[in-house]
Amino acid sequence: MRQFALLGVMSLAACSTPAPEPAMPAIPPPATQMNTLPVPPPPVPPQPVPPSRSGTAIASTVDAERLRQPSGVTLQWIGWEERGPANVVVSKDGEWTLNASQRGPGGQSLDVRGTIAEIGHDYFILDGTITIENTPDPGRRCQQTKRWHFAVTQSRKYYRLREFEWCDFLTDYVDIYL
Repeated sequence: MRQFALLGVMSLAACSTPAPEPAMPAIPPPATQMNTLPVPPPPVPPQPVPPSRSGTAIASTVDAERLRQPSGVTLQWIGWEERGPANVVVSKDGEWTLNASQRGPGGQSLDVRGTIAEIGHDYFILDGTITIENTPDPGRRCQQTKRWHFAVTQSRKYYRLREFEWCDFLTDYVDIYL
């Protein structure tokens, strides 16, 4: 009987014995100068473009030239057939301002007014006010003053307002033509 008890105790002891730890993987020797690849430096975050003098920041002279004389403005609710006038004025201190408007039958109107804060490759930023009245429905009025982003996308011939549903969840396509 002692033999069986001793075997039972031994088998219990075998169950409670911790498993051996796995062997540590071998650490390779340090790489030599010959077989290491250079580590590229971390990417440099984009830096804000400083304003030219005290006025508009210009990061793209190509875009500045094409924005200097826009050929009109449209809002799709009024129509793309007849553009409204758009004018850019550059002050002596380098500040660019945009004044654009489109009128339609029945009192439909679009007004875009403000200071161009920055001109970059295929975009510009406007600090100003956009007002839409009586379109697409009579009595609709949307007006907001803020920082607006316009961009040329898909090789189009105009800068399109990038805030589409800024008023009452209708998508307003405001385009400033080159």
